[in-house]
Amino acid sequence: MAAITVTVESIAAGGDGVARAEGFVVFVPRSAPGDVGVVDIAMRGSFARAPFTEVVSGSASRVTPSCPHYTIDRCGGCQLQHINYRAQLDAKSRIIRDSILRIGKRPMEPPHVEPSPSEWRYRRKLTLAMQRHGPRWIAGLHPYDSPRKVFALEDCPITDERVVALWKTIMEAQSLLPLASALRGAVRIDHDMGATFVLEGGDVWPDAPRFFDAVPDLCELWWIPERKRRRLMQQRGSASTLGASFAQVNAPVAARMQEYVLARVMSYRPSSVIDGYSGAGELARALASAGARVSAIELDPDASAHAARHLPSGSRSVSGKVEEVLPSLLPADVVVLNPPRTGVDGRVTEQLEQCDPAPRAIVYVSCNPATLARDLSRMPRYRVAALRAYDMFPQTAHVETVCELVPLSA
Repeated sequence: MAAITVTVESIAAGGDGVARAEGFVVFVPRSAPGDVGVVDIAMRGSFARAPFTEVVSGSASRVTPSCPHYTIDRCGGCQLQHINYRAQLDAKSRIIRDSILRIGKRPMEPPHVEPSPSEWRYRRKLTLAMQRHGPRWIAGLHPYDSPRKVFALEDCPITDERVVALWKTIMEAQSLLPLASALRGAVRIDHDMGATFVLEGGDVWPDAPRFFDAVPDLCELWWIPERKRRRLMQQRGSASTLGASFAQVNAPVAARMQEYVLARVMSYRPSSVIDGYSGAGELARALASAGARVSAIELDPDASAHAARHLPSGSRSVSGKVEEVLPSLLPADVVVLNPPRTGVDGRVTEQLEQCDPAPRAIVYVSCNPATLARDLSRMPRYRVAALRAYDMFPQTAHVETVCELVPLSA
Protein backbone atom coordinates (compact mmCIF):
# COMPACT_ATOMS: atom_id res chain seq x y z
CA MET A 1 0.00 0.00 0.00
CA ALA A 2 1.15 3.54 -0.73
CA ALA A 3 -0.02 6.70 1.04
CA ILE A 4 -0.46 9.59 -1.40
CA THR A 5 -2.01 13.04 -1.15
CA VAL A 6 -4.65 13.83 -3.76
CA THR A 7 -7.01 16.67 -4.64
CA VAL A 8 -10.60 15.82 -5.55
CA GLU A 9 -11.59 17.42 -8.84
CA SER A 10 -15.18 16.32 -9.43
CA ILE A 11 -17.92 13.83 -8.54
CA ALA A 12 -18.31 10.61 -10.54
CA ALA A 13 -21.62 9.03 -11.54
CA GLY A 14 -21.84 6.81 -8.46
CA GLY A 15 -21.13 9.68 -6.07
CA ASP A 16 -17.42 9.12 -5.42
CA GLY A 17 -14.99 11.99 -5.74
CA VAL A 18 -12.48 11.80 -8.60
CA ALA A 19 -8.82 12.57 -7.95
CA ARG A 20 -5.68 12.09 -10.03
CA ALA A 21 -2.05 11.53 -9.09
CA GLU A 22 0.64 10.95 -11.74
CA GLY A 23 -1.96 9.70 -14.23
CA PHE A 24 -3.49 7.37 -11.67
CA VAL A 25 -7.23 7.92 -11.06
CA VAL A 26 -8.50 7.51 -7.49
CA PHE A 27 -12.20 7.33 -6.64
CA VAL A 28 -12.68 8.65 -3.10
CA PRO A 29 -16.03 7.87 -1.39
CA ARG A 30 -17.67 10.65 0.65
CA SER A 31 -15.34 13.34 -0.71
CA ALA A 32 -16.09 16.75 -2.21
CA PRO A 33 -14.59 18.73 -5.10
CA GLY A 34 -11.76 20.76 -3.62
CA ASP A 35 -10.93 18.29 -0.84
CA VAL A 36 -7.23 17.58 -0.29
CA GLY A 37 -6.54 14.37 1.57
CA VAL A 38 -4.44 11.26 2.01
CA VAL A 39 -5.44 7.85 0.63
CA ASP A 40 -3.76 4.44 0.98
CA ILE A 41 -3.87 2.57 -2.33
CA ALA A 42 -2.31 -0.39 -4.05
CA MET A 43 -0.66 0.97 -7.21
CA ARG A 44 -2.09 -1.51 -9.70
CA GLY A 45 -3.95 -0.84 -12.93
CA SER A 46 -5.07 2.65 -13.92
CA PHE A 47 -7.46 3.44 -11.06
CA ALA A 48 -8.32 2.62 -7.47
CA ARG A 49 -11.06 3.29 -4.92
CA ALA A 50 -10.13 4.30 -1.40
CA PRO A 51 -11.51 6.59 1.32
CA PHE A 52 -9.49 9.38 2.86
CA THR A 53 -7.37 8.31 5.80
CA GLU A 54 -6.83 12.00 6.54
CA VAL A 55 -8.44 15.18 5.22
CA VAL A 56 -5.67 17.77 4.90
CA SER A 57 -7.94 20.56 3.66
CA GLY A 58 -11.72 20.31 3.36
CA SER A 59 -13.75 21.73 0.48
CA ALA A 60 -15.85 24.85 1.01
CA SER A 61 -18.86 22.82 -0.16
CA ARG A 62 -18.59 20.34 2.75
CA VAL A 63 -21.38 20.21 5.32
CA THR A 64 -22.10 18.00 8.32
CA PRO A 65 -24.38 15.10 7.26
CA SER A 66 -27.81 15.23 8.89
CA CYS A 67 -28.25 11.47 9.19
CA PRO A 68 -26.29 9.50 11.82
CA HIS A 69 -26.56 6.36 9.66
CA TYR A 70 -24.61 8.16 6.91
CA THR A 71 -21.46 8.29 9.03
CA ILE A 72 -21.90 5.66 11.77
CA ASP A 73 -23.22 2.88 9.50
CA ARG A 74 -21.74 4.17 6.21
CA CYS A 75 -25.24 3.96 4.72
CA GLY A 76 -25.19 3.46 0.98
CA GLY A 77 -28.68 4.88 0.43
CA CYS A 78 -27.29 8.41 0.10
CA GLN A 79 -23.98 9.42 -1.45
CA LEU A 80 -23.89 13.24 -1.22
CA GLN A 81 -25.11 14.26 2.24
CA HIS A 82 -21.66 15.64 3.03
CA ILE A 83 -21.83 18.45 0.42
CA ASN A 84 -24.23 21.38 0.24
CA TYR A 85 -27.25 21.30 -2.02
CA ARG A 86 -25.94 23.78 -4.59
CA ALA A 87 -22.81 21.65 -4.99
CA GLN A 88 -24.97 18.52 -5.36
CA LEU A 89 -26.86 20.10 -8.27
CA ASP A 90 -23.62 21.22 -9.90
CA ALA A 91 -22.18 17.71 -9.54
CA LYS A 92 -25.21 16.12 -11.17
CA SER A 93 -25.12 18.58 -14.05
CA ARG A 94 -21.50 17.70 -14.75
CA ILE A 95 -22.15 13.97 -14.40
CA ILE A 96 -24.73 14.24 -17.19
CA ARG A 97 -22.51 16.39 -19.42
CA ASP A 98 -19.45 14.19 -18.92
CA SER A 99 -21.39 10.97 -19.63
CA ILE A 100 -22.88 12.32 -22.85
CA LEU A 101 -19.52 13.68 -23.98
CA ARG A 102 -17.45 10.63 -23.03
CA ILE A 103 -19.89 7.84 -23.95
CA GLY A 104 -22.32 9.51 -26.32
CA LYS A 105 -19.61 11.52 -28.16
CA ARG A 106 -21.85 14.59 -28.17
CA PRO A 107 -20.29 17.78 -26.81
CA MET A 108 -22.62 20.05 -24.83
CA GLU A 109 -22.77 22.44 -21.92
CA PRO A 110 -23.72 21.14 -18.47
CA PRO A 111 -27.54 21.14 -18.36
CA HIS A 112 -29.68 22.99 -15.86
CA VAL A 113 -30.85 20.74 -13.02
CA GLU A 114 -34.27 21.68 -11.62
CA PRO A 115 -33.95 21.56 -7.82
CA SER A 116 -36.34 19.67 -5.59
CA PRO A 117 -38.66 21.83 -3.46
CA SER A 118 -37.63 19.67 -0.50
CA GLU A 119 -34.12 18.42 0.17
CA TRP A 120 -35.36 16.20 3.04
CA ARG A 121 -38.42 14.05 3.81
CA TYR A 122 -39.36 13.94 0.13
CA ARG A 123 -39.43 10.14 -0.34
CA ARG A 124 -42.88 8.62 -0.10
CA LYS A 125 -41.60 5.11 -0.79
CA LEU A 126 -38.91 3.23 1.14
CA THR A 127 -37.62 -0.24 0.28
CA LEU A 128 -35.61 -2.07 2.93
CA ALA A 129 -33.68 -5.33 3.05
CA MET A 130 -34.79 -7.66 5.83
CA GLN A 131 -32.43 -10.17 7.47
CA ARG A 132 -33.07 -12.64 10.23
CA HIS A 133 -30.78 -12.34 13.26
CA GLY A 134 -31.57 -15.27 15.52
CA PRO A 135 -35.30 -15.20 16.31
CA ARG A 136 -35.75 -11.59 15.19
CA TRP A 137 -35.74 -9.64 11.94
CA ILE A 138 -33.91 -6.41 11.23
CA ALA A 139 -34.91 -4.10 8.38
CA GLY A 140 -32.45 -1.63 6.97
CA LEU A 141 -30.03 -0.62 4.26
CA HIS A 142 -26.54 -1.66 3.18
CA PRO A 143 -23.22 0.03 4.03
CA TYR A 144 -21.75 1.50 0.85
CA ASP A 145 -18.57 -0.54 1.28
CA SER A 146 -20.23 -3.80 2.39
CA PRO A 147 -23.29 -4.47 0.20
CA ARG A 148 -24.07 -7.88 1.73
CA LYS A 149 -24.47 -6.48 5.23
CA VAL A 150 -27.66 -4.87 6.54
CA PHE A 151 -27.82 -2.44 9.45
CA ALA A 152 -31.05 -1.75 11.34
CA LEU A 153 -32.58 1.53 10.20
CA GLU A 154 -33.82 3.86 12.93
CA ASP A 155 -34.74 6.79 10.70
CA CYS A 156 -34.20 8.00 7.14
CA PRO A 157 -34.30 11.82 6.94
CA ILE A 158 -34.93 11.86 3.19
CA THR A 159 -38.08 9.75 3.71
CA ASP A 160 -41.56 10.94 4.68
CA GLU A 161 -41.98 10.48 8.43
CA ARG A 162 -45.25 8.58 7.88
CA VAL A 163 -43.39 5.96 5.85
CA VAL A 164 -40.75 5.56 8.58
CA ALA A 165 -43.49 5.25 11.22
CA LEU A 166 -45.24 2.54 9.19
CA TRP A 167 -42.00 0.58 8.94
CA LYS A 168 -41.70 0.67 12.73
CA THR A 169 -45.25 -0.71 13.07
CA ILE A 170 -44.46 -3.43 10.53
CA MET A 171 -41.40 -4.50 12.50
CA GLU A 172 -43.50 -4.68 15.68
CA ALA A 173 -45.58 -7.31 13.85
CA GLN A 174 -42.53 -9.23 12.60
CA SER A 175 -43.54 -12.49 14.30
CA LEU A 176 -46.27 -12.75 11.65
CA LEU A 177 -43.92 -12.53 8.66
CA PRO A 178 -43.23 -15.59 6.45
CA LEU A 179 -40.49 -18.03 7.36
CA ALA A 180 -37.40 -17.19 5.30
CA SER A 181 -33.74 -16.29 5.75
CA ALA A 182 -34.15 -12.96 3.99
CA LEU A 183 -37.01 -10.76 2.82
CA ARG A 184 -37.43 -7.40 1.12
CA GLY A 185 -40.20 -4.93 1.78
CA ALA A 186 -41.45 -1.64 0.35
CA VAL A 187 -43.78 0.86 2.01
CA ARG A 188 -45.46 3.52 -0.09
CA ILE A 189 -47.68 6.44 0.88
CA ASP A 190 -50.02 7.55 -1.90
CA HIS A 191 -52.22 10.62 -1.57
CA ASP A 192 -55.13 8.89 -3.30
CA MET A 193 -54.84 5.32 -2.02
CA GLY A 194 -53.17 5.60 1.38
CA ALA A 195 -50.43 3.22 2.47
CA THR A 196 -49.26 0.07 0.70
CA PHE A 197 -46.81 -2.64 1.77
CA VAL A 198 -45.21 -5.02 -0.73
CA LEU A 199 -43.26 -7.98 0.68
CA GLU A 200 -40.89 -10.12 -1.42
CA GLY A 201 -39.74 -13.58 -0.39
CA GLY A 202 -40.86 -16.72 1.37
CA ASP A 203 -42.92 -19.61 0.04
CA VAL A 204 -45.94 -19.64 2.36
CA TRP A 205 -47.53 -16.88 4.44
CA PRO A 206 -50.39 -18.26 6.54
CA ASP A 207 -50.33 -15.26 8.90
CA ALA A 208 -50.84 -12.61 6.22
CA PRO A 209 -54.40 -11.74 7.44
CA ARG A 210 -53.21 -11.39 11.04
CA PHE A 211 -50.24 -9.30 9.91
CA PHE A 212 -52.57 -6.97 8.00
CA ASP A 213 -54.80 -6.60 11.05
CA ALA A 214 -51.74 -5.73 13.16
CA VAL A 215 -50.84 -2.82 10.84
CA PRO A 216 -54.14 -0.91 10.65
CA ASP A 217 -52.72 2.05 8.72
CA LEU A 218 -52.14 -0.14 5.65
CA CYS A 219 -54.71 0.03 2.86
CA GLU A 220 -53.18 -2.78 0.82
CA LEU A 221 -50.89 -5.74 1.43
CA TRP A 222 -49.08 -7.33 -1.52
CA TRP A 223 -46.82 -10.37 -1.56
CA ILE A 224 -44.33 -11.62 -4.14
CA PRO A 225 -43.52 -15.24 -3.19
CA GLU A 226 -40.32 -16.89 -4.39
CA ARG A 227 -40.39 -17.36 -8.17
CA LYS A 228 -44.04 -16.26 -8.42
CA ARG A 229 -46.02 -13.22 -9.51
CA ARG A 230 -47.15 -10.42 -7.24
CA ARG A 231 -50.51 -11.00 -5.58
CA LEU A 232 -52.87 -8.82 -3.56
CA MET A 233 -53.29 -10.41 -0.12
CA GLN A 234 -55.47 -7.98 1.84
CA GLN A 235 -57.07 -4.60 1.30
CA ARG A 236 -59.15 -1.92 2.95
CA GLY A 237 -61.16 -0.15 0.28
CA SER A 238 -60.75 -0.72 -3.47
CA ALA A 239 -57.68 -2.45 -4.90
CA SER A 240 -55.17 -0.57 -7.07
CA THR A 241 -53.88 -3.67 -8.93
CA LEU A 242 -50.44 -2.08 -8.85
CA GLY A 243 -48.99 -2.20 -5.37
CA ALA A 244 -46.00 0.11 -4.86
CA SER A 245 -44.25 -0.74 -8.11
CA PHE A 246 -44.90 2.44 -10.07
CA ALA A 247 -44.89 5.12 -7.37
CA GLN A 248 -42.71 8.19 -7.93
CA VAL A 249 -40.77 8.77 -4.74
CA ASN A 250 -40.68 12.58 -5.08
CA ALA A 251 -44.18 13.60 -6.15
CA PRO A 252 -43.63 17.37 -6.70
CA VAL A 253 -40.56 16.86 -8.90
CA ALA A 254 -42.25 14.02 -10.79
CA ALA A 255 -45.24 16.27 -11.52
CA ARG A 256 -43.03 19.08 -12.82
CA MET A 257 -41.07 16.68 -15.00
CA GLN A 258 -44.23 15.17 -16.45
CA GLU A 259 -45.59 18.64 -17.22
CA TYR A 260 -42.38 19.40 -19.11
CA VAL A 261 -42.43 16.13 -21.04
CA LEU A 262 -46.10 16.64 -21.92
CA ALA A 263 -45.40 20.18 -23.16
CA ARG A 264 -42.42 19.10 -25.27
CA VAL A 265 -44.31 16.21 -26.87
CA MET A 266 -47.38 18.31 -27.64
CA SER A 267 -45.24 21.14 -29.07
CA TYR A 268 -44.88 18.93 -32.16
CA ARG A 269 -48.69 18.77 -32.52
CA PRO A 270 -48.61 15.01 -32.91
CA SER A 271 -51.53 12.93 -34.09
CA SER A 272 -49.84 9.72 -32.92
CA VAL A 273 -47.55 9.13 -29.95
CA ILE A 274 -45.84 5.96 -28.74
CA ASP A 275 -45.24 5.90 -24.98
CA GLY A 276 -42.59 3.25 -24.36
CA TYR A 277 -42.09 1.85 -20.84
CA SER A 278 -45.36 3.54 -19.92
CA GLY A 279 -45.84 2.12 -16.42
CA ALA A 280 -49.38 2.63 -15.17
CA GLY A 281 -50.10 5.02 -18.03
CA GLU A 282 -50.17 8.39 -16.25
CA LEU A 283 -48.33 10.21 -19.06
CA ALA A 284 -50.24 8.27 -21.72
CA ARG A 285 -53.54 9.46 -20.25
CA ALA A 286 -52.32 13.06 -20.17
CA LEU A 287 -51.20 12.84 -23.81
CA ALA A 288 -54.54 11.34 -24.84
CA SER A 289 -56.41 14.08 -22.96
CA ALA A 290 -54.36 16.65 -24.87
CA GLY A 291 -55.60 15.19 -28.17
CA ALA A 292 -52.97 12.65 -29.22
CA ARG A 293 -53.69 9.06 -30.20
CA VAL A 294 -51.46 7.13 -27.83
CA SER A 295 -50.03 3.62 -28.01
CA ALA A 296 -48.63 2.77 -24.57
CA ILE A 297 -46.18 -0.14 -24.19
CA GLU A 298 -45.55 -1.73 -20.78
CA LEU A 299 -44.13 -5.13 -19.86
CA ASP A 300 -45.90 -5.42 -16.49
CA PRO A 301 -49.35 -6.88 -17.28
CA ASP A 302 -51.04 -5.33 -14.25
CA ALA A 303 -49.79 -1.85 -15.09
CA SER A 304 -50.66 -2.30 -18.76
CA ALA A 305 -54.20 -3.40 -17.86
CA HIS A 306 -54.54 -0.41 -15.51
CA ALA A 307 -53.51 1.94 -18.32
CA ALA A 308 -55.91 0.28 -20.77
CA ARG A 309 -58.86 0.81 -18.44
CA HIS A 310 -58.16 4.52 -18.21
CA LEU A 311 -57.22 5.39 -21.80
CA PRO A 312 -59.96 6.86 -24.00
CA SER A 313 -61.22 5.31 -27.22
CA GLY A 314 -58.64 5.59 -29.99
CA SER A 315 -55.69 5.03 -27.67
CA ARG A 316 -54.46 1.66 -26.44
CA SER A 317 -52.12 -0.08 -24.05
CA VAL A 318 -50.05 -3.04 -25.21
CA SER A 319 -48.40 -5.43 -22.76
CA GLY A 320 -44.99 -6.58 -23.93
CA LYS A 321 -41.33 -5.71 -24.39
CA VAL A 322 -40.77 -2.41 -26.17
CA GLU A 323 -38.23 -3.94 -28.55
CA GLU A 324 -40.77 -6.57 -29.63
CA VAL A 325 -43.85 -4.34 -29.85
CA LEU A 326 -42.37 -1.13 -31.27
CA PRO A 327 -42.02 -2.25 -34.94
CA SER A 328 -45.76 -2.91 -35.20
CA LEU A 329 -46.57 0.60 -33.93
CA LEU A 330 -44.10 2.64 -35.97
CA PRO A 331 -44.16 5.10 -37.63
CA ALA A 332 -45.41 7.67 -35.13
CA ASP A 333 -45.12 11.45 -34.88
CA VAL A 334 -43.41 11.36 -31.47
CA VAL A 335 -41.87 8.52 -29.44
CA VAL A 336 -41.46 8.75 -25.67
CA LEU A 337 -38.96 6.43 -23.97
CA ASN A 338 -38.79 6.10 -20.18
CA PRO A 339 -36.74 2.94 -19.60
CA PRO A 340 -35.28 1.51 -16.38
CA ARG A 341 -31.67 2.21 -15.37
CA THR A 342 -30.39 -0.31 -17.93
CA GLY A 343 -31.63 1.90 -20.77
CA VAL A 344 -33.29 0.62 -23.93
CA ASP A 345 -32.58 -2.62 -25.72
CA GLY A 346 -30.30 -2.21 -28.73
CA ARG A 347 -33.16 -3.26 -30.99
CA VAL A 348 -35.11 -0.16 -29.96
CA THR A 349 -32.43 2.26 -31.10
CA GLU A 350 -31.95 0.22 -34.28
CA GLN A 351 -35.67 0.40 -35.06
CA LEU A 352 -35.74 4.16 -34.49
CA GLU A 353 -32.67 4.60 -36.69
CA GLN A 354 -34.29 2.70 -39.54
CA CYS A 355 -37.87 3.96 -39.23
CA ASP A 356 -39.22 5.72 -42.32
CA PRO A 357 -40.46 8.34 -41.86
CA ALA A 358 -38.52 9.17 -38.73
CA PRO A 359 -40.45 10.48 -35.72
CA ARG A 360 -40.55 14.26 -35.51
CA ALA A 361 -39.08 13.87 -32.05
CA ILE A 362 -37.94 11.31 -29.48
CA VAL A 363 -38.33 12.37 -25.86
CA TYR A 364 -36.09 10.15 -23.76
CA VAL A 365 -36.57 10.23 -19.97
CA SER A 366 -33.55 8.70 -18.26
CA CYS A 367 -32.61 7.86 -14.66
CA ASN A 368 -29.06 6.87 -15.64
CA PRO A 369 -26.82 9.31 -17.59
CA ALA A 370 -24.46 6.50 -18.66
CA THR A 371 -27.11 4.39 -20.40
CA LEU A 372 -28.72 7.51 -21.87
CA ALA A 373 -25.35 8.43 -23.38
CA ARG A 374 -24.86 4.90 -24.70
CA ASP A 375 -28.27 4.95 -26.35
CA LEU A 376 -27.58 8.37 -27.89
CA SER A 377 -24.42 6.95 -29.44
CA ARG A 378 -26.59 4.33 -31.14
CA MET A 379 -28.81 6.98 -32.78
CA PRO A 380 -26.57 9.19 -34.93
CA ARG A 381 -29.59 10.00 -37.10
CA TYR A 382 -30.86 12.34 -34.36
CA ARG A 383 -29.43 15.45 -32.73
CA VAL A 384 -30.03 16.69 -29.21
CA ALA A 385 -32.51 19.57 -29.44
CA ALA A 386 -32.87 20.11 -25.66
CA LEU A 387 -31.64 18.62 -22.42
CA ARG A 388 -33.05 19.28 -18.96
CA ALA A 389 -32.50 17.49 -15.66
CA TYR A 390 -34.57 17.12 -12.50
CA ASP A 391 -33.30 16.42 -9.01
CA MET A 392 -35.72 13.67 -8.04
CA PHE A 393 -33.35 12.32 -5.37
CA PRO A 394 -31.58 14.99 -3.24
CA GLN A 395 -28.67 13.75 -1.11
CA THR A 396 -28.02 10.95 -3.61
CA ALA A 397 -26.03 10.80 -6.84
CA HIS A 398 -29.12 9.88 -8.88
CA VAL A 399 -30.66 12.33 -11.33
CA GLU A 400 -33.46 12.28 -13.93
CA THR A 401 -32.75 13.64 -17.40
CA VAL A 402 -35.15 14.56 -20.21
CA CYS A 403 -33.42 14.49 -23.58
CA GLU A 404 -35.28 15.76 -26.66
CA LEU A 405 -34.03 14.37 -29.98
CA VAL A 406 -34.98 15.45 -33.50
CA PRO A 407 -33.80 14.16 -36.90
CA LEU A 408 -30.65 15.80 -38.24
CA SER A 409 -32.65 17.03 -41.22
CA ALA A 410 -35.16 18.88 -39.03
